[in-house]
Amino acid sequence: MLDYDIQAAHYDATRGGVPRAEAAAQAVLRLIPDGAHTLLDIACGTGIVTERLHRPGLRVLGADASYGMARKAADRVPGAVVIGDVRRLPFPDASLDAVSAVWLLHLVPEAEAVVAEAARVLRPGGVFVTTVDKDAGHDVGCDIDAVLAPYQTTAAFDRGDRIEAYGAAAGLFPAEQTYFPGCGQGRSPRRTAEAMLAGQYTSRLSARGAEAEALAERLIALPDPDAPRPDPVFRLVALRRAA
Repeated sequence: MLDYDIQAAHYDATRGGVPRAEAAAQAVLRLIPDGAHTLLDIACGTGIVTERLHRPGLRVLGADASYGMARKAADRVPGAVVIGDVRRLPFPDASLDAVSAVWLLHLVPEAEAVVAEAARVLRPGGVFVTTVDKDAGHDVGCDIDAVLAPYQTTAAFDRGDRIEAYGAAAGLFPAEQTYFPGCGQGRSPRRTAEAMLAGQYTSRLSARGAEAEALAERLIALPDPDAPRPDPVFRLVALRRAA
Protein backbone atom coordinates (compact mmCIF):
# COMPACT_ATOMS: atom_id res chain seq x y z
CA MET A 1 0.00 0.00 0.00
CA LEU A 2 1.31 3.46 -0.89
CA ASP A 3 2.21 5.90 1.88
CA TYR A 4 0.08 8.84 0.78
CA ASP A 5 1.76 11.28 3.18
CA ILE A 6 4.99 10.66 1.24
CA GLN A 7 3.26 10.46 -2.16
CA ALA A 8 1.58 13.86 -1.71
CA ALA A 9 4.61 15.85 -2.88
CA HIS A 10 4.70 14.33 -6.36
CA TYR A 11 1.36 12.54 -6.67
CA ASP A 12 -0.22 14.86 -9.26
CA ALA A 13 2.73 14.72 -11.64
CA THR A 14 2.56 10.92 -11.74
CA ARG A 15 -1.23 10.74 -12.22
CA GLY A 16 -1.95 12.81 -15.31
CA GLY A 17 -1.87 16.24 -13.67
CA VAL A 18 -4.34 18.97 -14.58
CA PRO A 19 -5.73 17.47 -17.83
CA ARG A 20 -6.82 14.28 -16.08
CA ALA A 21 -8.19 16.21 -13.10
CA GLU A 22 -10.20 18.53 -15.35
CA ALA A 23 -11.69 15.60 -17.26
CA ALA A 24 -12.63 13.87 -14.00
CA ALA A 25 -14.18 17.00 -12.47
CA GLN A 26 -16.29 17.77 -15.52
CA ALA A 27 -17.56 14.19 -15.55
CA VAL A 28 -18.50 14.35 -11.85
CA LEU A 29 -20.36 17.62 -12.38
CA ARG A 30 -22.38 16.06 -15.19
CA LEU A 31 -23.86 13.65 -12.63
CA ILE A 32 -24.49 16.15 -9.80
CA PRO A 33 -28.16 17.29 -9.77
CA ASP A 34 -28.75 20.94 -10.67
CA GLY A 35 -30.38 21.58 -7.29
CA ALA A 36 -27.44 20.29 -5.22
CA HIS A 37 -25.96 22.83 -2.82
CA THR A 38 -23.29 20.72 -1.05
CA LEU A 39 -20.78 18.22 -2.47
CA LEU A 40 -18.24 16.27 -0.41
CA ASP A 41 -15.29 14.86 -2.34
CA ILE A 42 -14.04 11.91 -0.27
CA ALA A 43 -10.44 10.69 -0.47
CA CYS A 44 -9.84 14.03 -2.17
CA GLY A 45 -6.06 13.57 -2.18
CA THR A 46 -4.21 16.72 -3.17
CA GLY A 47 -7.47 18.45 -4.12
CA ILE A 48 -6.53 18.72 -7.78
CA VAL A 49 -9.97 17.39 -8.76
CA THR A 50 -11.80 18.94 -5.81
CA GLU A 51 -10.84 22.51 -6.71
CA ARG A 52 -12.32 21.99 -10.19
CA LEU A 53 -15.71 20.84 -8.91
CA HIS A 54 -17.04 24.37 -8.94
CA ARG A 55 -20.27 25.81 -10.28
CA PRO A 56 -22.59 28.57 -9.05
CA GLY A 57 -24.49 27.68 -5.89
CA LEU A 58 -22.49 24.51 -5.12
CA ARG A 59 -20.36 24.41 -1.96
CA VAL A 60 -17.56 21.86 -2.35
CA LEU A 61 -15.83 20.17 0.59
CA GLY A 62 -13.00 17.65 0.70
CA ALA A 63 -12.01 14.87 3.10
CA ASP A 64 -8.91 12.69 3.18
CA ALA A 65 -7.35 10.43 5.80
CA SER A 66 -3.79 11.42 4.85
CA TYR A 67 -2.44 14.55 6.53
CA GLY A 68 0.02 15.07 3.68
CA MET A 69 -2.70 14.92 1.07
CA ALA A 70 -5.12 17.04 3.10
CA ARG A 71 -2.50 19.78 3.52
CA LYS A 72 -2.10 19.95 -0.26
CA ALA A 73 -5.87 19.98 -0.75
CA ALA A 74 -6.33 22.73 1.86
CA ASP A 75 -4.02 24.98 -0.16
CA ARG A 76 -6.27 24.50 -3.16
CA VAL A 77 -9.63 24.61 -1.39
CA PRO A 78 -9.02 26.81 1.69
CA GLY A 79 -11.30 26.27 4.65
CA ALA A 80 -13.12 23.35 3.03
CA VAL A 81 -10.93 20.29 3.73
CA VAL A 82 -11.15 17.98 6.75
CA ILE A 83 -9.21 14.94 7.90
CA GLY A 84 -11.62 12.05 7.65
CA ASP A 85 -11.73 8.27 7.30
CA VAL A 86 -14.01 7.41 4.37
CA ARG A 87 -15.61 4.70 6.52
CA ARG A 88 -16.44 7.17 9.36
CA LEU A 89 -17.00 10.59 7.88
CA PRO A 90 -17.16 13.57 10.27
CA PHE A 91 -20.56 14.69 8.99
CA PRO A 92 -24.08 14.19 10.42
CA ASP A 93 -26.68 11.89 8.91
CA ALA A 94 -28.52 13.26 5.86
CA SER A 95 -26.42 16.45 5.79
CA LEU A 96 -25.12 16.55 2.19
CA ASP A 97 -26.63 16.71 -1.30
CA ALA A 98 -23.82 14.79 -3.04
CA VAL A 99 -20.71 12.74 -2.32
CA SER A 100 -18.03 11.98 -4.91
CA ALA A 101 -15.27 9.39 -4.89
CA VAL A 102 -12.85 9.45 -7.81
CA TRP A 103 -10.36 6.57 -8.04
CA LEU A 104 -11.00 5.34 -4.51
CA LEU A 105 -13.02 2.13 -4.35
CA HIS A 106 -10.55 0.04 -6.37
CA LEU A 107 -8.11 0.52 -3.46
CA VAL A 108 -10.47 -0.33 -0.61
CA PRO A 109 -11.31 -3.91 0.45
CA GLU A 110 -14.01 -2.36 2.65
CA ALA A 111 -15.78 -0.78 -0.34
CA GLU A 112 -19.17 -1.83 1.05
CA ALA A 113 -18.53 0.22 4.21
CA VAL A 114 -17.54 3.25 2.14
CA VAL A 115 -20.73 3.08 0.06
CA ALA A 116 -22.84 2.69 3.22
CA GLU A 117 -21.13 5.69 4.82
CA ALA A 118 -21.73 7.83 1.73
CA ALA A 119 -25.40 6.81 1.88
CA ARG A 120 -25.57 7.76 5.57
CA VAL A 121 -24.54 11.37 5.00
CA LEU A 122 -26.74 11.91 1.92
CA ARG A 123 -30.05 13.72 2.12
CA PRO A 124 -33.10 12.16 0.45
CA GLY A 125 -32.63 12.56 -3.30
CA GLY A 126 -28.87 12.95 -2.90
CA VAL A 127 -26.34 11.15 -5.10
CA PHE A 128 -23.13 9.22 -4.58
CA VAL A 129 -20.92 9.62 -7.66
CA THR A 130 -18.02 7.19 -7.96
CA THR A 131 -15.63 5.63 -10.41
CA VAL A 132 -16.09 1.89 -10.88
CA ASP A 133 -14.10 -0.78 -12.76
CA LYS A 134 -11.04 1.48 -12.57
CA ASP A 135 -8.43 -1.08 -13.58
CA ALA A 136 -10.67 -2.38 -16.38
CA GLY A 137 -10.62 1.15 -17.82
CA HIS A 138 -7.03 0.46 -18.83
CA ASP A 139 -8.12 -2.40 -21.11
CA VAL A 140 -7.76 -0.66 -24.46
CA GLY A 141 -7.21 -3.66 -26.74
CA CYS A 142 -3.41 -3.37 -26.75
CA ASP A 143 -0.59 -5.91 -26.42
CA ILE A 144 -0.42 -5.38 -22.64
CA ASP A 145 -4.05 -6.47 -22.30
CA ALA A 146 -3.36 -9.64 -24.31
CA VAL A 147 -0.51 -10.62 -21.98
CA LEU A 148 -2.51 -9.95 -18.81
CA ALA A 149 -5.82 -11.49 -19.95
CA PRO A 150 -5.18 -15.06 -18.66
CA TYR A 151 -4.41 -13.70 -15.18
CA GLN A 152 -7.38 -11.41 -14.70
CA THR A 153 -9.81 -12.19 -11.91
CA THR A 154 -13.29 -10.93 -11.07
CA ALA A 155 -12.23 -9.82 -7.59
CA ALA A 156 -11.77 -6.08 -8.19
CA PHE A 157 -13.03 -4.17 -5.16
CA ASP A 158 -14.80 -1.62 -7.38
CA ARG A 159 -16.47 -3.99 -9.84
CA GLY A 160 -19.53 -2.13 -11.11
CA ASP A 161 -22.18 -4.73 -10.28
CA ARG A 162 -20.68 -5.17 -6.82
CA ILE A 163 -20.83 -1.44 -6.07
CA GLU A 164 -24.44 -1.27 -7.28
CA ALA A 165 -25.32 -4.15 -4.95
CA TYR A 166 -23.63 -2.38 -2.02
CA GLY A 167 -25.57 0.74 -2.92
CA ALA A 168 -28.89 -1.08 -3.03
CA ALA A 169 -28.23 -2.52 0.42
CA ALA A 170 -27.69 1.03 1.69
CA GLY A 171 -30.74 2.51 -0.06
CA LEU A 172 -28.95 3.87 -3.14
CA PHE A 173 -30.00 2.97 -6.67
CA PRO A 174 -28.45 3.53 -10.13
CA ALA A 175 -29.32 6.87 -11.68
CA GLU A 176 -26.91 7.90 -14.45
CA GLN A 177 -23.41 7.19 -15.70
CA THR A 178 -20.77 8.83 -17.84
CA TYR A 179 -17.22 8.24 -19.06
CA PHE A 180 -14.06 10.34 -19.19
CA PRO A 181 -10.48 9.84 -20.46
CA GLY A 182 -7.52 9.23 -18.20
CA CYS A 183 -5.48 11.91 -19.93
CA GLY A 184 -1.80 11.01 -20.06
CA GLN A 185 -2.29 7.70 -18.25
CA GLY A 186 -1.69 5.27 -21.08
CA ARG A 187 0.34 2.40 -19.66
CA SER A 188 3.70 1.25 -20.97
CA PRO A 189 4.73 -2.40 -20.59
CA ARG A 190 7.54 -1.47 -18.20
CA ARG A 191 5.36 0.71 -15.95
CA THR A 192 2.70 -2.01 -15.90
CA ALA A 193 5.28 -4.60 -14.87
CA GLU A 194 6.62 -2.35 -12.11
CA ALA A 195 3.12 -1.59 -10.80
CA MET A 196 2.21 -5.27 -10.79
CA LEU A 197 5.36 -6.24 -8.85
CA ALA A 198 4.62 -3.42 -6.39
CA GLY A 199 1.25 -5.03 -5.65
CA GLN A 200 -0.93 -2.38 -7.29
CA TYR A 201 -3.09 -4.88 -9.19
CA THR A 202 -3.57 -7.48 -6.47
CA SER A 203 -7.38 -7.23 -6.54
CA ARG A 204 -7.50 -7.87 -10.28
CA LEU A 205 -4.56 -10.09 -11.26
CA SER A 206 -4.02 -13.61 -9.94
CA ALA A 207 -0.26 -13.77 -10.62
CA ARG A 208 1.86 -13.84 -7.46
CA GLY A 209 5.49 -14.51 -6.58
CA ALA A 210 7.52 -16.25 -9.28
CA GLU A 211 4.52 -16.25 -11.63
CA ALA A 212 4.25 -12.46 -11.33
CA GLU A 213 7.98 -12.07 -11.96
CA ALA A 214 7.73 -14.19 -15.11
CA LEU A 215 4.72 -12.16 -16.24
CA ALA A 216 6.67 -8.94 -15.69
CA GLU A 217 9.47 -10.25 -17.89
CA ARG A 218 6.96 -11.00 -20.65
CA LEU A 219 5.60 -7.48 -20.42
CA ILE A 220 9.04 -5.87 -20.60
CA ALA A 221 9.86 -8.04 -23.62
CA LEU A 222 7.02 -6.47 -25.62
CA PRO A 223 7.99 -4.04 -28.43
CA ASP A 224 8.74 -0.49 -27.27
CA PRO A 225 8.41 -1.35 -23.58
CA ASP A 226 8.64 2.31 -22.51
CA ALA A 227 6.07 3.60 -25.00
CA PRO A 228 2.66 4.42 -23.48
CA ARG A 229 -0.31 2.62 -24.98
CA PRO A 230 -3.64 4.47 -25.53
CA ASP A 231 -5.16 6.37 -22.62
CA PRO A 232 -7.70 4.53 -20.46
CA VAL A 233 -11.37 5.45 -20.34
CA PHE A 234 -12.96 5.54 -16.88
CA ARG A 235 -16.59 4.88 -15.96
CA LEU A 236 -18.39 7.08 -13.44
CA VAL A 237 -21.78 6.16 -11.95
CA ALA A 238 -24.32 8.02 -9.84
CA LEU A 239 -26.26 6.13 -7.15
CA ARG A 240 -29.27 8.04 -5.84
CA ARG A 241 -31.00 7.95 -2.46
CA ALA A 242 -34.78 7.88 -2.71
CA ALA A 243 -36.41 11.28 -2.26
